Amino acid sequence: MPGSNKPEASVQGAFCFIGVCLKPRLFFLFVSQIVIFAYDVQFLTYIGMESIKEIYKIGYGPSSSHTMGPHKAAEIFKGKAPDAQWYRVTLYGSLAATGEGHLTDRTIIDALSPKRVEIVWRADIVPAFHTNGMLFEAMSGESVTSSWKVYSIGGGSLSEGEEAVSEKESVYPLEKMTEIRTFIEKEGIHFWEYVQRYEQSDIWDYLQSVWEQMQRSILEGLDNDTVLPGKIKLRSKAKQYFVRASSLKASLQSRALVSAYALAVSEQNARGGKVVTAPTCGSCGILPAVLYHSKQNHGFSDKDILKALATAGLFGNVIKCNASISGAEVGCQGEVGSACVMAAVAVNQLFGGAPQQIECSAEMAMEHNLGLTCDPVCGLVQVPCIERNAVAALRALDVSLYSLMSDGKHIVNFDSIVETMKQTGHDLPSPYKETSMGGLALCI
Repeated sequence: MPGSNKPEASVQGAFCFIGVCLKPRLFFLFVSQIVIFAYDVQFLTYIGMESIKEIYKIGYGPSSSHTMGPHKAAEIFKGKAPDAQWYRVTLYGSLAATGEGHLTDRTIIDALSPKRVEIVWRADIVPAFHTNGMLFEAMSGESVTSSWKVYSIGGGSLSEGEEAVSEKESVYPLEKMTEIRTFIEKEGIHFWEYVQRYEQSDIWDYLQSVWEQMQRSILEGLDNDTVLPGKIKLRSKAKQYFVRASSLKASLQSRALVSAYALAVSEQNARGGKVVTAPTCGSCGILPAVLYHSKQNHGFSDKDILKALATAGLFGNVIKCNASISGAEVGCQGEVGSACVMAAVAVNQLFGGAPQQIECSAEMAMEHNLGLTCDPVCGLVQVPCIERNAVAALRALDVSLYSLMSDGKHIVNFDSIVETMKQTGHDLPSPYKETSMGGLALCI
């Protein structure tokens, strides 16, 4: 409009011109970099730190952000618009770029059945709030009767852009680890007791169900040596690793078994099996492997394991609250890096680590995963994801041991490394954030 003082028209016009000049794939990469800037400058409503139940979710793989989240969103919209003749769902950004390999379309269609569902793929459009955008539309003939735009922000969680799509409220008064450390030292309590103080009374029953499912995932994975679904035709390795580990000397056998356990859960996830997000599906093998190893090889009780899960959930929660656990937002450092942190603090606590040593192990675990990219081959949660879980499980044990041998003092604190991870993730080019448009994804 002549004389208009609104900048939107000129910005939209510029983007339309650029979109015509560039190929769709190049346009996606260009827009992604603009989105990084937009994300950094926008003001988002502060959500706060929710229950650790939001970190541990039991569901079906292969991806918490691309499978669990969209399935949950579809179920919610179906409840909002049950009378629709059919549904149209538009997937944006990373959801569209790798959604086929992550079974995003299949899980949405399943949730909205038996109504007809049309999936529209728009990888060329990257929403500013989060790359995993979805637009659900209820249709009557060719007319839209209602719509809902929502984002899958990682770990199976949803957001409408300004607030989480959840009935859960913030349960923790503190969100920075420095503040939490100060509080527990003043009170003379441990991290798991801090969790117990603010969670509901059923938290231990919930964690028991989480631990039981983690163990089931390991056992089911060890008993399955089939070829995983997808174009790669990747054969399972967990059972083979487990059998071969039995012939090794004790020192090597222990580490080999940890790898087998991590592979087992990750392969179950790749099959679309039931797993626990810890904190995501793509990183779901790391924490169970370390905990199962601790129980089987070192005799820790289930009660000890549950306390370790509480502490691990707290650290994962701090990362989620202050940065991100979404590979599409910050790369794999937000998924495998966060899971490595959770596994490191869990095993450190089991072996008697003091709060300072536990935090030290967490900082090290994230520090040595900084810059880790998310570039899955063929958009599948298989290569490099599955092996990466096994490697990160071993790394968690290593950094925990390193910390236990020290006095726990470290130059960089955990809050600083979380902020660094967040900024590093925003600085990563979009081909390395769950788009399968760069890095290892181009090797095949």
